[in-house]
Amino acid sequence: MHKSPKSPSCACGLPHPYAACCGRYHAGEAAPSAEALMRSRYTAYVLGLEDYLLATWHASTRPEALGLADDAPAKWLGLEIRRAETDGARAVVAFVARYKVGGRAHRLSETSRFVLEDGRWYYVDGDLVA
Repeated sequence: MHKSPKSPSCACGLPHPYAACCGRYHAGEAAPSAEALMRSRYTAYVLGLEDYLLATWHASTRPEALGLADDAPAKWLGLEIRRAETDGARAVVAFVARYKVGGRAHRLSETSRFVLEDGRWYYVDGDLVA
């Protein structure tokens, strides 16, 4: 069963309710862009939706499992999209995700690569930015 965010706005940072934003992609609708997929994947981390994260990860680089339930619980604080570029069936999205683990603040800064196959965007991999 999907949990829904407590706030009226989606966790991805857009000012839309979860159901009208990332919730529809979590329910099976194809994300229309790599940026939309990136936002929905961030929200999936917030909600612990490991199945969605694996389903939207390209088969060529997808891990067997993520083990989110085994990790120390993270409190996700926000997502900032720094850059989103699409070139045909390939796209790059640079972002910063802020979170806390055990009361300590962290930032994940990544430039992610995506590919469009059969009408669906997939996360391929990314480079961490220091």
